[in-house]
Amino acid sequence: MTSPTPLCYSLADLDRWPELDPPARLAVIGDPIAHSKSPQMHNPALAALGIKAQYVRVQVPVGHVAEAFRGFARNGFQGINITIPHKFEALDAVDVIDPLAKTLGAVNTVAIRDGRLHGYNSDGPGFLRSVKEAFGADIKDLRVLILGAGGGAGRAVAVQCALEKCQRLVLVNRTQEKVDRLAAELVALEGTSTEVSTWTDEALASVLPEVDLVVNGTSLGMKAEDAPLLPGGVLTSRHLVFDMVYRPGGQLTALGAAAQQAGARYIDGATLLLHQGAISFEHWFQRPAPLEVMRAGLSAALKA
Repeated sequence: MTSPTPLCYSLADLDRWPELDPPARLAVIGDPIAHSKSPQMHNPALAALGIKAQYVRVQVPVGHVAEAFRGFARNGFQGINITIPHKFEALDAVDVIDPLAKTLGAVNTVAIRDGRLHGYNSDGPGFLRSVKEAFGADIKDLRVLILGAGGGAGRAVAVQCALEKCQRLVLVNRTQEKVDRLAAELVALEGTSTEVSTWTDEALASVLPEVDLVVNGTSLGMKAEDAPLLPGGVLTSRHLVFDMVYRPGGQLTALGAAAQQAGARYIDGATLLLHQGAISFEHWFQRPAPLEVMRAGLSAALKA
């Protein structure tokens, strides 16, 4: 029986998974998840390589990640992507944890091999690839400021920068306790020279002249009415700006507009999503991902 792919499936569907053509073998889970553009990126890649499988969305409530993983394994899935808010729950639900995922403290990619769940994290590696592609630079050669370094993707990027031994690492977060704790972890981890700055206009204006790369690890910028992240006039044409947020249709975030006005080089989170997807694909199939096919699919989805 062939069935059209709905916007997304539910956890209950894993108890009686529908027969699809091609069969569903990959999924992304989250809560919510209907907005995810990952299927439009992965399904063209599968078709381009002649892999008879499809990638679907599955809505999974908080507290049910381990149950969902068992359902995917039971139904012959090969891989899963995990997004908000399940990355930390996924860490405790896998059988084998990749050392980097353990260090980063979260899992966003699972490969199912011989019934065992192997957990990975593509946030940090995807960030490295994105910076290299967009700016032609290696993190080890840069002085980095991370806004929103206290949790989620911002924390993963901070840890990855420390592992790469970047030239300078400045962490900023609204909740001071979180960023102080992370800074202590990073010093213990790699002996990295890590600094913590307060999130005030005065502090940021003082720090910006001494950094090369500015990273937005917060969710601010997704809405037009969001408050600005930086005071006006602190960005210059020599800055590199990495906004982990992206808006539909390629609309600039407030940070992107500020970067453009200053003549700074800028990329948004769509680039990170692309490289995270490619890394997941490589874990699932142990082969290079068709990056340009994935890029075209994602670009079309974001413009739609």
